[in-house]
This record gives sequence, C-alpha cells and structure tokens, in this order.
Amino acid sequence: MKKSFFILLLSVCLVNLANAQKFFTKAGRIDFNATAPSSPETIQAVNRTVTCVLDVANGNMQFAVLIKGFTFERALMQEHFNENYMESDKFPKAEFKGVVSNNATVNYTKNGTYAVTVKGKLTIHGQTNDVEASGKIVVQDGSVNATASFSVLLTDYKVDIPSLVADKVNKAAKIEVACNLEPLKS
Repeated sequence: MKKSFFILLLSVCLVNLANAQKFFTKAGRIDFNATAPSSPETIQAVNRTVTCVLDVANGNMQFAVLIKGFTFERALMQEHFNENYMESDKFPKAEFKGVVSNNATVNYTKNGTYAVTVKGKLTIHGQTNDVEASGKIVVQDGSVNATASFSVLLTDYKVDIPSLVADKVNKAAKIEVACNLEPLKS
C-alpha cells in the first residue's frame, strides 16, 4: 500500500513538473511594418491573437497566427492585404517553429532579463524559410515575457507586390513579436 501511494504521489509531482515547464498564451502580439521610405502612407498592422507555447526545459517555441487577424488603420488596405498579397483564404495562418538556442542561459525560476537568440522555420504564404532573431525574455513572478524583432523579405515568401504600388511597399517587412506567457495548466 505504501509503495502504491508513493508511486501515485511521484506521478502527480512529475505531471505538475512537466506542466510547469511549458508557458502559453493566446493573446500574443505581432506588429509588422512594410512602409517604403518613399511611401506617402504607413503600411503597418497588428495582430493581438497570437498563440505561443514555450517549453522552458528545452527552449522549443512555437507561434501560430491567423492572417485575417491583422488589423490596419484603413479597411481598404486590410482588404488588399488579405485578398491580393497574403491570399489569406488560401494561406490562412503563419507559423514559427524553433528553439531558444541559448536556453540554458535563462533561469526561468528567477526574476530577470535575458538576451536570447531564437532560430527556426517561419512559414508565411505557404513558404517556409530559416530565420534567426535576437530577442529578450523577461521572467517576472512566474510569468515569462518574450519579445523579438526581425525582418523578412517579401520575395522569400512569394508575396508579390504589383508595380503600381512597388514604391509604397518596402521589400522587407519589419516584424515585432511580444508575448506575455503564463504557466500552461493541464
């Protein structure tokens, strides 16, 4: 009987430990800006419904975002983004699967700010490419805030810009990611 109780107690502890090693959000944020220097208007959008999971044990990280979730100041710009450029009915989401390459330098049990490098595969518009970005992880009272900035070439993801507006849209879009992650509960 004691052996059974001990095994049950050990199992419960291991399950709780495994769950505590993953952090999650459905309310992350991605901003992008593709404004060309000669553009008379700003081409930028934000998505506040980014899903992210971080496994602190090994640094594995995954993001998913619905393309139609990006909002622009102007409705017409948003419509063109979804229909003409991103073809969001055909390619409804973007994903990143990667790893915090220097994960061992982050102490997820101690408040602090840690510079990190994230490497992985980014899929946008049906195209997948390797990306590497510098970022920051802030651990604060059991929460993890992850941020990163990087640029992507639109041609790398087969996003075609018509010549009519080529002078308004930058060839590289600047991407900024911010996620406040909480421990994943089972």
